[in-house]
Amino acid sequence: MSAHSQPDSPARSTGPSRRTVLAAAAAAVPVAALTATQATAAPTTLPTGAARPASGREPAAIGRLFDKVEAAMAASAIPGVGLGVWYRGREYVRGFGVTNVDNPSPVTGDTAFRVGSTSKTFTATAIMRLVERGKINLDHPVRRYLPDFRTADPSVGGRVTVRQLLNHSAGWLGDDFTDKGAGDDALAQYVASLADLPQVTPLGKIFSYNNAAIGVAGRIIEVVTGKTYEAAARELVIDPLGLDHSRFFYSELAGQSVATGHDFVDGKVVAVPAYDQMPRTLNSFGGLISSARDQLRYARYHLGHRALPQLLRDRSRLAMQSNPGPGGTLFVELNGAGIGWMLRPTAEGPIVVQHGGDWTGHHSGFLLVPKRDFAITVLTNSESGPDLVSQLCVDDWALREFAGVSNQRAVVRDIAPHRLAQYEGTYVSGSIGINGQYEEFGFELVADKGQLAAKFEGEVALKLGFYRHDYVKQFLPDGTDLIGRANFVRGSNSQVEFLRFGGRLFRRETAARRSSGVRRDLTKLPQLTRPVR
Repeated sequence: MSAHSQPDSPARSTGPSRRTVLAAAAAAVPVAALTATQATAAPTTLPTGAARPASGREPAAIGRLFDKVEAAMAASAIPGVGLGVWYRGREYVRGFGVTNVDNPSPVTGDTAFRVGSTSKTFTATAIMRLVERGKINLDHPVRRYLPDFRTADPSVGGRVTVRQLLNHSAGWLGDDFTDKGAGDDALAQYVASLADLPQVTPLGKIFSYNNAAIGVAGRIIEVVTGKTYEAAARELVIDPLGLDHSRFFYSELAGQSVATGHDFVDGKVVAVPAYDQMPRTLNSFGGLISSARDQLRYARYHLGHRALPQLLRDRSRLAMQSNPGPGGTLFVELNGAGIGWMLRPTAEGPIVVQHGGDWTGHHSGFLLVPKRDFAITVLTNSESGPDLVSQLCVDDWALREFAGVSNQRAVVRDIAPHRLAQYEGTYVSGSIGINGQYEEFGFELVADKGQLAAKFEGEVALKLGFYRHDYVKQFLPDGTDLIGRANFVRGSNSQVEFLRFGGRLFRRETAARRSSGVRRDLTKLPQLTRPVR
């Protein structure tokens, strides 16, 4: 879900965990950079799962992909991986490793993992089915469907449209993970509580990843259909596509292979069943539990494969992948979000349609290149899962290998000190945890030898090097390329106002705001894992 909240312990899952190094916020850092002992100690603690099937008929590129997955699992202590690839008209689905180190059953292509924010695209697909039925209009105000909907800025509550919910341009604080209980009214209560969220940017003008906005879209589905979100999503998307290993509640997967979330504690991989739990409130933007085979089938539908049930007319399906809202970065450069999908440019031209997501102990990637008829999905059951997901879905290795496209070129150049000064300062963001408490966190950016250094507690944790105006690449202090990209956002006065990092906006602090008494805890770091991607 690309959700993030408060620090976790094995006994209490409050949301995705914060890493101990700022670089990890990009979800692109090798595990060795997080804890020096992890990469060397971890492999010896992992049980051996079923051997990877080898038919001898896979293309060489598929073999190289399997090798890459196995190498990353060993280096980063990832117990289990579900992988699905559509390449050259054929499906490749594999499981690697085990579902649980304490009960090491082999992962298969049907093993269910939490997929996190890819759930948002199921919500968007359900919305589009209702659009085709004439029950929703993307450009109508939310209040057409939720008459009591309120926001902290009264002018926004009356004007925000369904489309702006889905393209992440609503502008209010996006990371609210408040638990409203397990009842059928959980989502209704959650949406009612959003009236207190601060408006961070003007409506419709700036991309900022917004979990809460997709929660509103989920509530619209409930009101229009007269069913719970979960029941409507099954009826509109999951069941018609025959996704038999995809559900929102573990109770519905009883007897099936299910992956348990893991962490790395005291030099060992540890299964943490508490990590698997998620408040029902979050289901519409992060709660789906699904398998690699189901995710690939879903990807093939959105590639337009005729052999699958056709949920939408082509015009509607393609509309989800076009006409993006405001752009920027989300780990890589982003044209913007379409209807639920992140639309990513390539150097060669074809658009990458992408999502993926994160929850504590579960990290996933999902992308397709419609013009190349290629798709890949990767599911992991470890807090080090972003290491593999980043290699396959943020870096462009898989895109180059299978689709012949690559990230746009980014050559870092040193910037003069007087130009770097406009970016220096303390940058702060905030989120609301499962317990409903608001918390702020941040870091300091200072000029450092032609680049910017991100400091946490006085130590340099990350370097940012400019490759175009206001756009930066991320490096470890030793120069290791972290793949990820970020960008600065300027206000109406042309001054730097935010750093967009992991899709979230970190506000550049002013002296007045620092003395305002707003509650914050700058001893904690943001976990800006992928949006959800």
